[in-house]
Amino acid sequence: MSIAFVFPGQGSQYVGMGERIYNTYQEAKLTFEEASDALGYNVAELCFLGPKEELNKTYRTQPCIVTVSIAFYRILKKRGIEPTVVAGHSLGEYSALIAADVISFADAVRLTEKRGRFMQAAVPEGKGLMAAILGLSRETVDEVCLSVTSGYVAPANYNCPGQIVIAGEKEAVEEAIALAREAGAKRAMALSVSAPSHCALMIEASRALAEELKKIKFNPPRIPIVNNADAIFLNTVDSIKASLVKQLDSPLLWEDSIRTMIDSGIDTFVEVGPGKVLTGLIRRIDPSVQLYNTDEELQKIIDTLSV
Repeated sequence: MSIAFVFPGQGSQYVGMGERIYNTYQEAKLTFEEASDALGYNVAELCFLGPKEELNKTYRTQPCIVTVSIAFYRILKKRGIEPTVVAGHSLGEYSALIAADVISFADAVRLTEKRGRFMQAAVPEGKGLMAAILGLSRETVDEVCLSVTSGYVAPANYNCPGQIVIAGEKEAVEEAIALAREAGAKRAMALSVSAPSHCALMIEASRALAEELKKIKFNPPRIPIVNNADAIFLNTVDSIKASLVKQLDSPLLWEDSIRTMIDSGIDTFVEVGPGKVLTGLIRRIDPSVQLYNTDEELQKIIDTLSV
């Protein structure tokens, strides 16, 4: 059995996430405490009690999801369950880097808080938008974006067959939604995210992130990592740093990343973190692989995969 750990990104958060494991596993409790020390506020309280409006602020969401993901990861690691390869969806790439011993957990939560602030500052609230387009091919979505005349919009996430997210200026995304419906999309709807990531509107955020990465200690990965920006295996510090910067203003190649891992021999995927968004996407990419998610199946994973 070849196992990939995949870590979720923004959108997987919910009030109450991580509370069950915090109350059950010492390593989870210590992870939340470590995050609180690094960030200067009570991360457990925000994750468990909200309020939702606060948890959903990009600069809060990002370190909180990383904290919950790494709490789950440490529970598995303590029980001898280790991946052959790691990957993360957007923000989840930072959790993957922690699991691969590339960056420390404390550095990562501080870095993702700053990443969230950079993203919010790059596009004033209400100026940008993201939308999910369901039921159209990549080529058709690309054509839709190129046909828009009211401003900038581009593909942002190639998540799985028939599910592509676009991002850009609000008016342009709204025009693209209408064009996608005309082109036969099953659904085309705006997403409730506060910053339009993975597109050229994030270039300023990318530059700020690049400066921030210079201050952090990076190590070569202990476990292979497949990145979002190119869907390839990365094994050097320089390539990982460049990839994190590129990831913010380039399309996210999630479907391609999963196929890269399957082609390398991975047959089992464990979604490590809150929710089960990635489990659903992977099922649509290749229904033949074995899938688990820690949020609902932690004990089953421990029983089945422990060595």
